[in-house]
Amino acid sequence: QVQLVESGGGLVQAGGSLRLSCAASGRIYGMGWFRQAPGKEREFVAAISWGGGNTAYGDSVKGRFTISRDHAKNTVNLQMNSLQPEDTAVYYCAHTPQSIRASTWVHEYDYWGQGTQVTVSS
Repeated sequence: QVQLVESGGGLVQAGGSLRLSCAASGRIYGMGWFRQAPGKEREFVAAISWGGGNTAYGDSVKGRFTISRDHAKNTVNLQMNSLQPEDTAVYYCAHTPQSIRASTWVHEYDYWGQGTQVTVSS
């Protein structure tokens, strides 16, 4: 059983930065971040393999967001820079038993956090 708790969301002006964290209990393997804006489908944001050597990013966040993990703390972080109003969404941390590659497919994730709101004002 894996439990995930996100933190670090909030309100920021366009061009600003936020750092999201996901604290996990239990043994975790591959991890990812997804987001969902009102009226839209859940969107892949970033993923990282168990060892951290493989990462993947959604096209809309490449070059602005960075995913990382800390095995000692059992956490996964998402550094978000150059935020834009279109980044406004609820951000979810998720776990996948896929350990080697950074999974971009939502259906491969089996545990999800409760989400944290990120709002970017223009």
